This record gives sequence, C-alpha cells and structure tokens, in this order.
Amino acid sequence: MATFTGYLRARSDDELVALLVRRPDLATPHPATLASLAARATSRSSLDRALTWVDALVLQVLEAVTVLASTTGPPRPEDVRAAVGAGPDDAPALTRALGDAVALALLWPDDDGALHPAPGLVDALGTSIAGLAPGPDAPGEGAPGEGVPAGVPAVSADDSPLTALTDAPAGAGPVLDALTWGPPVGVMPPPGTAAAHAVAWLLEHGLLVRGDGRHVLLPRSVALALRGGRTHRAPALAPTSADAPVRDVPVVAAESARAAEHTVRLVRQLLTRWEQAPPAVLRAGGLGARDLRRTAQGLDVDDAHAAWLIETAASAGLLADDGEESPAFVPTLEADVWSAQDLAPRWAELARAWLVSTRTPWLVGGRDERGSLRAALDPELTRPWVPRLRRAVLDVLASAPVGAALPAEDVHAALQWRTPRSAPPLSAIEAVLTDATRLGVLGAGALSAAGRALLAGEDVVGALAADLPAPVEEILLQGDLTGVVPGRPGADLEDLLDLAAVVESRGGAVTVRFTAESVLRALDAGTTADDLLTRLGAAARGRVPQPLEYLVRDVARRHGRLRAGAASSYVRSDDPALLAGLADDPRLAALGLRLLAPTVLVADASAAELLAVLRARGLAPVAEDARGVVVHAVAPERRVRARSRRTAPVHERPQPDRAAAVVRSLRRGSPADDLVTPGTSAAAPPAPAATASFATTGGRRRPGAPDGPRAAGTPGHRPARPTGGTTEPGDLLVLLREAAQARASVWVEMVGPDGRAQRRLVRPLKVEGGRLRALDPQREAELTVAVHRIAGVEPATTPAS
Repeated sequence: MATFTGYLRARSDDELVALLVRRPDLATPHPATLASLAARATSRSSLDRALTWVDALVLQVLEAVTVLASTTGPPRPEDVRAAVGAGPDDAPALTRALGDAVALALLWPDDDGALHPAPGLVDALGTSIAGLAPGPDAPGEGAPGEGVPAGVPAVSADDSPLTALTDAPAGAGPVLDALTWGPPVGVMPPPGTAAAHAVAWLLEHGLLVRGDGRHVLLPRSVALALRGGRTHRAPALAPTSADAPVRDVPVVAAESARAAEHTVRLVRQLLTRWEQAPPAVLRAGGLGARDLRRTAQGLDVDDAHAAWLIETAASAGLLADDGEESPAFVPTLEADVWSAQDLAPRWAELARAWLVSTRTPWLVGGRDERGSLRAALDPELTRPWVPRLRRAVLDVLASAPVGAALPAEDVHAALQWRTPRSAPPLSAIEAVLTDATRLGVLGAGALSAAGRALLAGEDVVGALAADLPAPVEEILLQGDLTGVVPGRPGADLEDLLDLAAVVESRGGAVTVRFTAESVLRALDAGTTADDLLTRLGAAARGRVPQPLEYLVRDVARRHGRLRAGAASSYVRSDDPALLAGLADDPRLAALGLRLLAPTVLVADASAAELLAVLRARGLAPVAEDARGVVVHAVAPERRVRARSRRTAPVHERPQPDRAAAVVRSLRRGSPADDLVTPGTSAAAPPAPAATASFATTGGRRRPGAPDGPRAAGTPGHRPARPTGGTTEPGDLLVLLREAAQARASVWVEMVGPDGRAQRRLVRPLKVEGGRLRALDPQREAELTVAVHRIAGVEPATTPAS
C-alpha cells in the first residue's frame, strides 16, 4: 500500500461505500475499475467539489499535512495536532477532522501510520497554503514557470534562520511580523525610508526574496521558523452562540403560528384578487412593477413582502401563466384544492415548496447585470444553489439550543466555518431568515417545532396544528357596526369576514368593521341580504344589532338598479327582417345572438368567428371598425421568444445500497495487479535518443502504425515494455498524479501527429486540464503534452533529477 491507489484497494467495502456516499460525483457515471475511481478521486474537479463542503478545521488539517509532507516528510497525527496549535482539550476535534479527511480520501495513511495528501490536493488547495509561500521542495511546487523565485533558502523549521535578526535594523521585525501568518507577499516600501532599508537588509540575508519589481516574498522555510514550526495560529473550532437570546418555547410557538396563519390568509387573498383581475405577463416574462405595487397595496404589505408571497404561491403551483394569446397570471386548478383544505395542510404545502424552491424573491426590485429591473416571477430569478442555502441556514438554527434566536451574523459565522470555501454572503442569509420569519418557520427568531419538522421531513401538518390555537366560530357584534372575534376565526367565520367585513386589527382577537362597501362586496359576490343576515345571526353571540341590519337592507335596496353586460361582437344591417331571421335561427344559437335594436344584433362570439359562421350561411358580411369604416382582416403573425434550457449538473447523493452495488462492481472489474505504481517496477531501459520535440502536444499512435527510428533507441527495434506499465487512460492519470506527488520518474510514450511514438524519461510536475506538465532532466527542459496523446506510462527507478 505505497500509493493512493493501493490504499483505495486496501479499504474495506464499507469504507468505499461511505466514500461514494460522501462524494457522490465519484459514482456518477459508474467507474469501471478501482483505478478509474482513483483517477476520478484525484481529478481537480472532484477535489474542488470535495473541498467545497469540508469545514474549516478539516481544511486546516489538509493544509498542515500538505505543508509538513513537503518540508519534513509525511507527518503523523500527533505532528498535525502540533502544527495547527491544538491543545489537549482540542484532541477530540482534531481526531474528528482527521477522520473526515481520511474518509473523504483527501488524506491517506500508509502502513506506518504517516499521512499523505491525495495526489492533486496541493494544486486544489491553491498557491498560498496556510498563508505560506509555495515551497521549492513540495510536490508539484517550485517548478520552473510557477512564479516561485529562484534562490529561496531551504531552511527547515527546526533550524533557526532567525539568528541573524540580532543584528537586524529596527524596522525588520515589523516587516516579518506582517508577513509571518500570511499573506506572504508584501509591497516594496518607497526607497530612502527606514522600512526600505530594513527590507533591503532582509533581502541581503535571505530572509526575504524578490518576487517581481514591486513585491517581496517571505520564503516558506523562514515563515515556518518564525511560526515555531506551526502552520496555523490555533485550530479553527466550531463557533459557539452562547450570547444568542433564548426564547421561551410557548413564545416561539405562538409567533410561528401567527405568521403561518397570516401567510396562508394573504396567499388566499392573493389568489382571489388575481382570479378576479389577472395581471398580464410581461413580454420578457415576469410581473410588471405596477401590478406588483397594486397587489401589495391590496394585501396591505410592502412590495418585497408581496413579491415573496407571489413567488411562494407560484412555487407551490398555485399560480401560473395561462398560456393565452395575451398571457396573464391566474390561479391554477391546484389552487382550488389548496383553498378547500384546513390551515395546517395549506401552510405545509407552502412551506415545502419554499424549502425546495430555486427562486430568489429577495432580488425583486434590484438591477441585473444589464441594468434592467428584476421583476417578480421573472424566469431569470432561478438559482440552483438556493435550496441548499435554505437548508444550511435552517440546519445552523436546528443545531443551536431549542429557542435560540441566532442573528444573521452568527449564522454567517457558522456557515463560514462549516464551508469556508463556499460561504454564502451575509445578505443572502438575511434574506432567508426574513423569508423564514414571514412563513412561520421561525418564531421570535428561533426555529419553531414546525420548522424542525420541515427540515427533518417529518409530520409538518401535525407540528403546526399542535401550535395553532383552537379556532373560534362566533363573533361579538356591536351596535357601532364593529365586531370582535375572541381568538383565531374558524374557516367558515373567516370566509364570512372576508366576504362582508373589513379587518381593522389582528392579534389575540380580530376586530372587524362593517361598511357599505364591504356589504356591497358581499352582495356583488351573489349573496342576498337575507342570506347575509342569516349567516351573521348564526355566527353572532346574540342577535344581529339593529344598525347592522339597517345597513344591510339599505345597501340591498340600491343594489342592482343598474345592470351591465358584455358582448364580444355585433352585427348591424339596414334590413330589420334579415336580423330578426338571424336571431331566431336555431343553427346560430351557439353564437348567443341578441337583438338590442331593430338594426343591431350582439353576439357572445368573437368578430372573426361571427364572420366565419355568417359567410358559411351564404351571406356576405364585412368587418368594420369603431368609425364604421370597412376593414379587411389579416391573420397576425405570432412569434414566441425562445428560452434556453438551463440545466445544472446535480450529483444526487447515492443511497448506501446503490453505493454498495457500485463497490461490488468495482471489485469484480479490478484485478489486484491491474496497476503498479511509481517506484515498484523493475528498472526501465535507458531513455531513447529521440529527436522529435513535444514541447506542446503530441498525438495518439494509430493502431498498427510502424515504429520508426524515433520510436526507440535502435532503428526498427522497440525495447520491451517493463512490467508495471499501463496503457489504460484511467490508469495513466493515476500513475502520472502519483508520480507528481512522489517526485518519481516515469517513462512516457508520447505519439506525435505523424503516428510515431517517442519514449522519454520525465518527472511529472502537474496533471490538470487534460495536460501533463513534466520536467525532462536529460534535456533540462520542461514539456507540456495533452494526456490523450500519451500512449503508455511506465514507472522507473531511475531518478529524474
């Protein structure tokens, strides 16, 4: 088990299953062999994806192992603990972090217990690991062309390169203090100053080196000596929220229930308003700013709250574009089913839709990159990472003590520790917390019982129902045309109040007022005066007050004295007999013809449909405009805006049973000796004296192509391939990456555009982006070649440098 691939082979099936579950991209698509799995696990994209989700302490452990491996050799766990500055009390946290790093295959231990970074991890961590400059002796670092200055002193952390500081000028100490813990690059001070004199002295004594004309660099060995051999000041432990206020559980439940009831009521009002007056869809999609403002005023909320309600209702499938020629946003059929449910199931549908929605309603009203105003329901407001952000924020709140009301800053600090390489901005966290408070997932700033059930995928309906107060089905009507509901109105009473009253205040009780406009609204909805008074009497505690009865009767007497109707088209003629015959024709009953005057007929059908039917009857009608001028209809050209399909790569976390099936397949497809790694094979033959240059890229050898003089040391003869080599593409990558990490030499068979192969002994420096960058010690030059033009790789015991 001298290599990363050997370590993967030695892992148990349960460990491989856990690896595939924690790094789902390794199982998608299905790898064919364990060598292919190793190649994928060491690729830059997979390493970046894995590093994205490790916490700050795991990241410190990875940086410490990488630095120590490049300076003092592969470290042991106790060396890592000392490097990050961990004390005895921090040992459990460091043990957990080391276990996570090994379980993710970012580190691997050898038979002696020493820890090695996975091949390619150095490049994935970046150029300034742990705030240190690139080390000239680190695998894959310090090679020509990487920007590492020549002449960096190779001073170990155990030596003391700082003894010369006893004679240093006064300004040298502050300069080193500023660079010790990173970043290791500083700007040259202006000449003639005391700082410039100090920097010049440090450069002369090798404690600083020149980067470019304006910058100086603190060498890694000097920085480690200044740090006392440590890579970090202190271990990055999980932040605590001891100062966060803790709310009483009843207060959290009451506030959550109030917000949930308020949101459900507002969504229902939104559906009612848009059913009666659907807003138009903008040409580019989305809702117009005027319609948003009008909706906000009707719901008595601000524009941001209205945009969130609209987006949440649309995410729940309650609103949609009707797809008509002049499209509008209207309630869906699912909205009728939703409205017929009780409060808790309705809220549960909204909460689940909000949690998994990819929409960003908090961006509504802002400007995009083109300077255009972002509209509600705009297709461009979709962000694939939003569901993950919501779950991350709620998970931080769930991990806090029950009732803890964490401010946005504490949540941000927790997420910065959990995923330091992908921490969300504070503004996005504040928006998620605001939305969760509006919805009732939070109560008084703390995660409610319904919110915990939502996050855990448990019974959300039951959790909210337990916090909701019992509904009240009676109202106290008063002689001043007001009424008080002593609690939360039940469904029937809520419908009655929405129909015939104006809500003045809500809280522990609901206060309403009856006005002429509210009673008229009820009558317009089809309710008669007697029906309204009957319903009020059934809900009232006592009789209906006389002033309220007088109000209802008086409005009913004036209701309906004027009548209005609608007609889609008309027909007029100077011959009354002709029109009378059309109105009485039973074959035209579908048109809804009605005689308004002897010479005018109106119809329910459109003008185009009316003209088509009359012409089918053998008549010769013509169309006219509002001025009576004859017009000739021309079929309009319809065009729709093409919308690109945007799909984001999603790696679903495989279930353990599926991961186990993948592991079984890998075991069957990977013989034990399918890959021999650098340093384990017999000596390779001497490098051929080839003359072809592959400074850029070569080409894969064509099947059956003859081996010319440049393919081997002797014309017409090709040396036998040593054992331990490979021609499999996946194995090639593993061999090259492991050789780059171990600073080992390999024989590489590269094929040029003419189909001729060339074998060269090289030391790989970096494998990234489908290209190999290697050092040829015989030519004292560096070469870059595309991986797909490498026909074979063979380990070599001959040192490359």
